[in-house]
Formats: sequence, C-alpha cells, structure tokens
Amino acid sequence: MGLLEKIFGPRAKDVQSTQRWVALNYSDSAFRPWSGDAYESDLVRAAVDARARHISKLSPVLTGSANQTLQKKLMMRPNSWQTWSQFLYRVSVVVDMQCTAFIVPVYSPTYDILGIAVTIPSDFELVEVQGRPWLRLRFANGSVASDELSNVGIMTKFQYLSDYFGTGNTALESTLELIDIQRQGIQEAAKNFSSYQFMAQTNNFVKPEDLANERQRFTRENLQKDAHGGGLLLFPNTYKDVKELAQRQYSVNADQQRTIESRVYAYFGVNEKILSNSANADDLDAFYEGAVEPFAIQLADVLTNMLFSQQEQARGNRIQLSADRLAYMSTQNKISLVQQMSDRGELTQNEARRILNLPDLPGGNATIIRGEYYVQQYDEDMNPMDMGDEDEIDIDEPDRSGEDPVDDPDLDSEYKEDDEELDTMNDRLQEQLDDLQDEMKEILDRGTDGELTDDDFKEEDDDGTAD
Repeated sequence: MGLLEKIFGPRAKDVQSTQRWVALNYSDSAFRPWSGDAYESDLVRAAVDARARHISKLSPVLTGSANQTLQKKLMMRPNSWQTWSQFLYRVSVVVDMQCTAFIVPVYSPTYDILGIAVTIPSDFELVEVQGRPWLRLRFANGSVASDELSNVGIMTKFQYLSDYFGTGNTALESTLELIDIQRQGIQEAAKNFSSYQFMAQTNNFVKPEDLANERQRFTRENLQKDAHGGGLLLFPNTYKDVKELAQRQYSVNADQQRTIESRVYAYFGVNEKILSNSANADDLDAFYEGAVEPFAIQLADVLTNMLFSQQEQARGNRIQLSADRLAYMSTQNKISLVQQMSDRGELTQNEARRILNLPDLPGGNATIIRGEYYVQQYDEDMNPMDMGDEDEIDIDEPDRSGEDPVDDPDLDSEYKEDDEELDTMNDRLQEQLDDLQDEMKEILDRGTDGELTDDDFKEEDDDGTAD
C-alpha cells in the first residue's frame, strides 16, 4: 500500500464518469498546474520560504462538540506523517507555487475521516457523477484518485477566470527570465575571466581549413589541461603581432539587481527585512496583517467547510488558525502592556508572565485590581442597567426622603464588619499589585540599561533548550 491508498482509502481509484462538470467561465474543465520552474530560483525560493516559515507558526483551534474523535486527532496532528507546522508550511508553498492547493480527507477503509493532507496532482479535472461535481486527480506516477468536490478543500491564489481554481504564476515569467539572464551572465563572465585569450596574425595559410587546423593544434598543445607545455606558451615564428585580449571583469548592475528583487518581493508580499530576519515589531505586525492573517482566514474557512456540515457549523463547530500576535511585540512594548493591563484586572499574574515568556507561579491565576478600579467595578455592579427610568417613582412605597435614618446598632455592626473585610481584601490585593509592579520595574530598568535583551525572555523547554 502506498501513500495514495493511505490518503484516499477506498477512493484511491478513478471514478467511472465521462461527463465533465461545466463551469461558468471555462467550457473545458480539465486543468494542468503551472509548469514554471520558479522554485528553482534562489530568490523566489527564499521569498516563498519566508512566508511559509511564518505561516507554519499558526496554531489550530477547534470549537464545538461535533465529531469529537476527529477533533482530538486534529488537535494533535493533521495526519500520521506530518506535524501541523509541516502541514501549514507545505500548504503555503504549494499555494505560492501552484496558486491552487488541494486538501483532501484521509480516509479509513470504512470511510471515516482520520485526518487531512495536501496533494500536488500533475493534472486534474471536474467530472459529473449523479448530478454532483467530483474532482479527478492524476499524479505523476500515473495513479488516479477521485472524490466529491464538497469533500475537498481548495486553497486559491490569484483566482480570476476559473470559478474553482487559481490563475497561475504566468505573470512571474518575465521576472524569472530576467533572473535567468542575470545568472547566465555571471556564470559566463566567471568562465571568461579565468581563461587566457590572445590574437595573432599569420600569412602562411591560404585555405580556411588549414587555418582552423592550426588554431586547434595550438590550443591542444598549449592551452588544454593535458598539454605538455609545462606552463610555457611558445609562439612559432609564423605568428606576428601577438597581443593579449584584456578581460573585463563583469559586475552585476546594482540598480537592475534591486529592481529584480523588488519585483519578486512585491509579487510574494515580503521584503528584505522579512527574508533576513531583521524585521522589528512594526514590520512583523504589518507582515502578519498583510500575508499571514489572510492565509489563516482562508484556510480556516476551507477546513471548516470540509469537515463540518452547515448544521454543525450553525451550532458553533469550526476550525480556526490563531497566532500569538504578542510574540511579535518588542520587550519594551510587552512590559508596557503588562503594566497597563494587570492593574485593571484584564490579565492575571500568570498571564502577564507568559507574555514575558516567564514560568507560571503557584496561585498566580488570580486577578489583581487596583483599589480605584475595584471600587468603580463594585459601583457598577450595584447599579444594574435594568432598574428602569430613574425618574419613575413606585407609588406603593411611601416617600421617606425627609425622614432621619433609623438607628439600628446590629445593622451598624454588620456594616462595620463588611467594611473591615473589604479594607483587608483591598490591602491584600494592593500588596500583590505592588509586588508585581516592582518586578516589572526591575525588568524595565534592566532592559533600559542594556542588561536585558529579547533573548532573556525566550522560554526554555524541560530539556533546557530554547523554544
């Protein structure tokens, strides 16, 4: 059994249909992936790799209660031979190179879905089976598999003419030609610069073939690797006016090189900082919003439609791909965020430490709120919004606004005990808040003095290696 049978299970065979499914914009529903060799270009491969590396850091989040068995498997890995990081990396590369990526279910012999996998067919077509569209995939080894189109997830890029698939990277061909011409020019210049060339005049040859034979003889005996000249070049007396041809060293035009690189960067949505891993927090945040987040949204929708029916989706079942955007922040911004959010009760102590890549503390899951924010929240809780119009007066209750309050010693004692308990709680919370602020101030001072860098916040695994 091969990988085809492992993925498609009982459907690892061609569906019996000769009727093609007709789309709106194409009368011919047979397609072939773009055959350009863009991935062989080092510049293109670097740009594609940069996108895929960042996309591979996404994390799947499954919500809902449908098909718990499948959800547990997908939370661990997408299939039995790939991790989520490897799966996301490959999907990104295939989408960038082919503009269409097919994500198919991994079936068991009983048609149960065990996982998902991405495939790269040599060609594919839509066929009609009992009035429904099916996708027929042919692979480079000659094998064929088919599945109903609704079971297959299709990731697209540059989708324009086709109703189902991406357009392709034909727009990149002119840039690839420039890259290839520049590469060949550099190679030929290196070869010519390392060779010895000269010109000479001779008058002893009448026939052109005799002159050609003399040229070959001289080259064979003096310039070839197996020549026995001992490194000494001797000219016969039949040669005169011997002159060496000066070699001009070839150098790449800097403006042309930048133009080619900028065209590739713009095409794949990256820049030099992303490729060289020198981008700051603002650069990474912009790259996330422009490249990573759109990919995550499309893939999440594709996987959700693959694995859950409309009824299951209506009940809240779906797959999302999330990224910890706080990881893109600088150390200074992380500390500022923790200081602003912790004292308002928006972050627990452990949540604040996780942002700084610090380990959790026992009992650190409590919310710490400064006194003024706690009192404000207390007042809001004591004044619900559904009390009605403030001008409305209950006629069943007598108006005692002008009466003195009733003296009740027991009631006063109860209020006093509550006030003391509330003051004790506020003091305890204030002490915890002061401890956390002192710790944050110490970290901030160390970072300002240059003693603390982003590397100090890298979390270490159990084996001591950095994560």
